[in-house]
Amino acid sequence: MEILSEHVSYLSEGRPIEVVLEGGPDDLPRAFRTGRSTLTSKKLKIQHRDGYEHFELVNDSADITTAIFRWTMRTKIAE
Repeated sequence: MEILSEHVSYLSEGRPIEVVLEGGPDDLPRAFRTGRSTLTSKKLKIQHRDGYEHFELVNDSADITTAIFRWTMRTKIAE
């Protein structure tokens, strides 16, 4: 499994902040649900099974300490 980010916006300015994922498939590993990251994106794409789970940042502010991402959709990997 791999986390891919897109739409760079440098949200955390290099400081590790708490990242929380909401929604998505029930079998998405717990390790991806919470953690710390030097967040640089408003959108995350996580490879899971035979596709990607897409999440978008829901709390966008300058003084963000916990980044909450909500599941938006799933796409299949092209063969």
